[in-house]
Amino acid sequence: MPYCVKCGSPLKADDKFCAVCGAATAKFTSEEYNVSGKDVVDKVGELLHEGNVTRVIVKDEAGKTLLEIPATVGVIGVVVAPWLAALGVIAALVANCRIVVERRE
Repeated sequence: MPYCVKCGSPLKADDKFCAVCGAATAKFTSEEYNVSGKDVVDKVGELLHEGNVTRVIVKDEAGKTLLEIPATVGVIGVVVAPWLAALGVIAALVANCRIVVERRE
């Protein structure tokens, strides 16, 4: 589910404007990556530094969401560090993960 980049409200897939603040919605694409547990933290860090990522969702092999990281414009290492620490603990518990990345075009 995409979120408004201005106010953070959830949006429906076909919304052209945010129902809360009226901002025009950006077009989002979604990508999935399958990685081993030990490579999850490195891959998520790499994705967050790309800049056009709006949300990263880490799921286990069964599709259960383990961690959801909202990535907004201006996220820096100090803000991301606690998320990556939590992700490191999760990665130690699972063998393989699926990373779903939402990007703003």
